[in-house]
Amino acid sequence: MAGFDIDRVALLARLALTEDERRIFGAQLETIVAYVDRIAGLETAELDATLHGHAEGAPLRADTPTPGLPLEAVLANAPARVDDEIRMPRVVE
Repeated sequence: MAGFDIDRVALLARLALTEDERRIFGAQLETIVAYVDRIAGLETAELDATLHGHAEGAPLRADTPTPGLPLEAVLANAPARVDDEIRMPRVVE
């Protein structure tokens, strides 16, 4: 997919690019798109579908409960609090 419009990409991303940035980022995006096109062309029909690259499954640690942080340590980092709760701004009217 060569020849995409870097100005359109910048507009969609709400970026104001200088002429140098347009040149640099345009070249970088061309390289990324070319790589994605190359990957898209790989034959994968014979490969098993996986969620990750480990044959034996995802390497997970044991799900062992641990004590939480002390309440005062949590509330000390809160931007606002009411009694023993973190005060959050209203997001729904």
